[in-house]
Amino acid sequence: MKIRKAAVIGAGVMGAAIAAQLANAGIPVTLLDIVLPDQPDRNFLAKAGIQRALKASPAAFMDPARAALITPGNLEDDLGKLKDADWILEAIIEKLDAKRDLWARVEGVAKKTAIISSNSSGIPMHLQIEGRGEDFQRRFVGAHFFNPPRYLHLLEVIPTPKTDPEVLRTFSEFADHTLGKGVVVANDVPGFVANRIGVYGIIRAMRHMERTGLTPDEVDQLTGPALGRAKSATFRTADLSGLDIIYHVANDLGKATPEDEDFSLTDTFRRLVEEKKWLGDKTGSGFYKKTKDERRKTKILSLNLDTLEYEDRGKVSVPAVEAVKSQPLAQRVKALYNAEGKEGDFLRGVMNDGFWYAAKMAGVVSGRLQDIDNALKWGFGWEEGPFETMDTLGVQTVIANLEAEGRTLPPLLQSMKESGRERFYQGEETVTPTGEPTKYEAPYFILTDLKKDATKLVKKRAGASVVDLGDGVLLVEWHAKMNALGEDQLRAVQDAHKLVQEMGFAGLVLGNQGENFSAGANLPLVLAQAQAEEWDELDSAIKQFQQVTTSMRFSPHPTVAAPFGLALGGGCEFSIHADRIVASAETYMGLVEVGVGLIPGGGGTKEMLLRFTDQLQPGQPLLPAVQRAFELIGTAKVSTSALDARKLGFLRDHDTVVMNKNRIIEEAKRQVLALAPGYVQPTPRQDIPVMGDAAIAAVKLALYGMTEGGYATKYDAEVGTQLARVLSGGTGNNRNAKVSEGHLLDLEREAFLTLLGKKGTQDRIAHMLKTGKPLRN
Repeated sequence: MKIRKAAVIGAGVMGAAIAAQLANAGIPVTLLDIVLPDQPDRNFLAKAGIQRALKASPAAFMDPARAALITPGNLEDDLGKLKDADWILEAIIEKLDAKRDLWARVEGVAKKTAIISSNSSGIPMHLQIEGRGEDFQRRFVGAHFFNPPRYLHLLEVIPTPKTDPEVLRTFSEFADHTLGKGVVVANDVPGFVANRIGVYGIIRAMRHMERTGLTPDEVDQLTGPALGRAKSATFRTADLSGLDIIYHVANDLGKATPEDEDFSLTDTFRRLVEEKKWLGDKTGSGFYKKTKDERRKTKILSLNLDTLEYEDRGKVSVPAVEAVKSQPLAQRVKALYNAEGKEGDFLRGVMNDGFWYAAKMAGVVSGRLQDIDNALKWGFGWEEGPFETMDTLGVQTVIANLEAEGRTLPPLLQSMKESGRERFYQGEETVTPTGEPTKYEAPYFILTDLKKDATKLVKKRAGASVVDLGDGVLLVEWHAKMNALGEDQLRAVQDAHKLVQEMGFAGLVLGNQGENFSAGANLPLVLAQAQAEEWDELDSAIKQFQQVTTSMRFSPHPTVAAPFGLALGGGCEFSIHADRIVASAETYMGLVEVGVGLIPGGGGTKEMLLRFTDQLQPGQPLLPAVQRAFELIGTAKVSTSALDARKLGFLRDHDTVVMNKNRIIEEAKRQVLALAPGYVQPTPRQDIPVMGDAAIAAVKLALYGMTEGGYATKYDAEVGTQLARVLSGGTGNNRNAKVSEGHLLDLEREAFLTLLGKKGTQDRIAHMLKTGKPLRN
């Protein structure tokens, strides 16, 4: 049972976005909607959905060209097209009768092997298929995406009692490997997993906020990154989701479950929705409101809960957060949970509510604790789920606090109390919803779990480690802040190359499971050395950097880079020198050094020139390759996805894109093992054609036009001239000259040092470090 073609019924915001994600994965999809009576184009709604997805921000398509994989249609003329679909998903109005009517029509045309799904967020799956045939019910499974489907990792898969286990397995594997989703198997109960627990948390936060007298922006400081949760925290998330959505979900859950008091909204929340019609971002006002000052600069106003007026509170600073923000997550969580004053009172109230309710829902919403943790992590952007957070604090500590509040312990916590167990997760063991020990099954390869075996950690530095992945493959893992590249990161790569040869390993993977692959060089260190005029040390450091990045290409064993998230500057340079790249679909690659007044100094300029030159047809002039490299590097282009990285030239035809970033290390390991037999060590090129002075003149002319037209500053032109000098192969060469890779690396290093010595570059670096934004000097 393979899913090669799909159909989505309903071209609204969610339906069109799901169709776009299918197209991102390379799956042809038919998108159907109703026919509007007064609209001459019978496919108007489906076409409008595709256009909406093309214009969406953030972008729904990883590559706009993928929209061609979506065929628009309508339910009157094109229902028969469903017979070709291996998977049919509905994303129509949330009304049970409408869904039942649709399934009656679909059953008559869908092929007997097609998997059928609903994207409903609230209507139980078993109710939708009442009256359908046994075969249809056997192939039906809920598939609840979170918005936006491209970016939110969670997919709740909801089987009914009639769902065939093989259908559940096949669809879950497709969702994981092909669509790139984090699959949580949820029980067919109101709210499923993430909304049931997540919406409960938002409502309880509102109650505790009013009780303690905190403001929405103070709560968001307390419940955001400091607590290991999304930057949008609590009330920014509410505004993004829509206060009306939370209002209706809470009311529906209150009616459908026996916990009416748990989902009761505050009077203030009801006033915002019922009276004020302030629904969050969709209406421009919610807990926050965007406005413009007299200079047309955007300002964010915060809602005063007493007056229901918006106030400019400036940048809010919460002392409890400021005191811990530089500490590791575990220390932050413990400190905030035990904080004094109203901030600590609020957090203990909210966190204890969440712990108690998650434990109460164990076995109700899902049969596994890790599914609840993963749903909150993948659906709401938490670093740790509720059970993992209780492990951080100590389960017995949490139980004692809940009992001190006079709460009745749910069966799971009562069992944990009686056993004296301090953690839900211990090694390869966890517990069932009733507290019985059971084997922990990770949904994918987890690097931290592997490193619990001390023999797997081959070498460790403060900012990087060398790890044995098994089967003869070593991994270099960077684990510094933003994985900025410094001495530890370079030394770890050198360590790994040496260990591969000494210990007889097959090859090397460069990757990690942090937030980003690498954001590039350690700029504070570079600036400090430049300001101290340590030019010999800098020259030596850049030469070492070039040697290590290019060692990914010229080692006697295969190397595979596994970038994801940000792969910028040096992170990009390491990747493009590897024998293969296995990139997450959400990889944002770029050589961005010009933003701080530099050029790529780790072989990036050389490598992109070489690539684009090699792509020219015999006899074709070199200038287009030079111009392409100059435009890519000189404008600091960053890919919007791995598909875009391929178009820009950072990924080659033989590089691999993996939809699920949690799978890239295991795929990179597989590719090392595939390359190892018969691997021949490459040697640096000595015959790279360059244009010399002719290329410099052409680029300078273009830079003059850009400067005169106001598209570039004078310092942009100065940086661009240095870049042109490298891409030309240096001054004094003619059109027929050929140079070596080593020569281009020397030019790179010289240009990098020249620019680093200039005040304009040092000003750019300082401004970037202070503001996070480029300086146009």
